[in-house]
Amino acid sequence: MSEETVTAPQPDTHGGDDAIIRIEGLVNRFGEHAVHDGLSLSMRRGEILGVVGGSGTGKSVLMRSIIGLQQFTEGTVEVLGQRMGEACNDEIDIRSRWGVLFQGGALFSTLTVAENVLVPLREFYPKMSEQLFHEIACLKVMLSGLPAEAAAKYPSELSGGMRKRAGLARALALDPELLFLDEPTAGLDPISAAGFDNLIKELHETLGLGVFLITHDLDTLHEICDRVAVLADKKVIAIGTIPELMKSDHPWIQEYFAGPRGRAALSSREAGTTPSREPGDDNRPIDSNPGSKA
Repeated sequence: MSEETVTAPQPDTHGGDDAIIRIEGLVNRFGEHAVHDGLSLSMRRGEILGVVGGSGTGKSVLMRSIIGLQQFTEGTVEVLGQRMGEACNDEIDIRSRWGVLFQGGALFSTLTVAENVLVPLREFYPKMSEQLFHEIACLKVMLSGLPAEAAAKYPSELSGGMRKRAGLARALALDPELLFLDEPTAGLDPISAAGFDNLIKELHETLGLGVFLITHDLDTLHEICDRVAVLADKKVIAIGTIPELMKSDHPWIQEYFAGPRGRAALSSREAGTTPSREPGDDNRPIDSNPGSKA
């Protein structure tokens, strides 16, 4: 698709002085296969940026490139003013300023929820007292919306929704400025997904977090995202609010946002409800019964 046929806002490479993430000319190759080729993107400080794209467009690869888990082939990635990909103490320190929730939670199965939360704290603050460790772990567990007794449970004893929240508690352990979420509502029932959306929105508003959110959930995009970046053709082809994106002529954008599911999500947003999510239950905690299974 040529740039001339896309009328939605184009990716702003620089993002101004308030950019918390700047990516320019990113290339990711696996052998002869290029996942990204000249990708540029900026994320503003304090916004919730949704990232969408079809299967194989490299959404998770992009996130891993930003946080230093994927060595990119070409380009520059700057996070919180620090150029990534350069081996230095500053890059190590900057990782204490963000939190990551991977798909499925990625919890250590042999550790309790509280012990999982303490993993990053023990890494960055090894001399902290055990009493303070315990108090912080309990605080983060409660901040994630889990009941206090969940702190002593192992991941195998939790439902899918509770594991997501436990992973979020760990991501919040270091009081980050920036939160990376990879498909946080995938696999959750509609009520649990709505509850998680509300939690992220509340944390964003209360703590002033910037949130980089990979999702395919149209309800999530409509409910909490300030802007959405669309990955296609190995690049970010457009970025903006959903109404702005819907002005695009790109076939994937039209199919995604103006298709049956997209229209349903938009209609429910305008009506103040969420498709298949029971009105009035959106604030119900995920898996309020610890013994339930998602």
